[in-house]
Amino acid sequence: MTTLPSTLTVQGVSVPAFLYGTAWKQERTEALVGEALAAGFRGIDTANQRRHYFEEGVGAALRVAFERGEVSRDEVFLQTKLTHAAGHDHRMPYDPAAAYPLRVRQSFASSLEHLGVETIDSYVLHGPSSANGLTTADVRVWKAMEALHRDGCVRLLGVSNVSSDQLYRLCQLTETPIAFVQNRCFARTGWDALVRRLAAREGILYQGFSLLTANQAEIAQPVVGEIAARHDKTRAQVVFRFARQLGMICLTGTTDRRHMDDDLAIDSFELSEEEMKAMAELGQLDR
Repeated sequence: MTTLPSTLTVQGVSVPAFLYGTAWKQERTEALVGEALAAGFRGIDTANQRRHYFEEGVGAALRVAFERGEVSRDEVFLQTKLTHAAGHDHRMPYDPAAAYPLRVRQSFASSLEHLGVETIDSYVLHGPSSANGLTTADVRVWKAMEALHRDGCVRLLGVSNVSSDQLYRLCQLTETPIAFVQNRCFARTGWDALVRRLAAREGILYQGFSLLTANQAEIAQPVVGEIAARHDKTRAQVVFRFARQLGMICLTGTTDRRHMDDDLAIDSFELSEEEMKAMAELGQLDR
């Protein structure tokens, strides 16, 4: 286990170890991203998928913060995603009849316009086109993303919503080092143990999302309350601290400013080996 610092350097890029996730915010996106920046978040995760994200709202919040001098572009780590056609509703950011490289270019250009920036810090494939393995579509899309990286438009590349097998296959074909894998993280799978293990072996940083919402039953266990009371912290803070000490970059999507402040305060305490073991075994308690 390697505890991540609050900020780390990945392939020469400064990356916060806590990201503010913007999924499912819809028309509240601009206000909430502004609130997150004011709270101290310097990493924003979004996607050019209008079905679940409002990328333009992120851009609007960034423009306000930049204009007011609250943050500079260099201080904000900006991550967005390319989504296959099946993941969209009718509001697609590209021509679904176009060749895959053109779809990537169109979606990327749309993201730059939405966000009001010239480069993207991390560009993520929002998930393979199939539940099993990688398809020709995935390979062509990834190669087009690598071209954006070579052109200097994208600083880091990543992939989301993958199995360990899919991540392994992608590692075999990529010419560009994969910086991140971002997955929904379940306690019942050992906190995505297989994917995390492979990522660590390949030098890929793991980003965990839905750490709270995917594990509500486990977090309600008495042992989590006991650990929280021992440190005078909330259960959510214990989960995020546990993830940080496992070596995860955490995502939070909270809409509560108090919780934003709490999330950013997890460097103020440390879990013991015994507490880490108890948290690691949470998903096994009801088996």
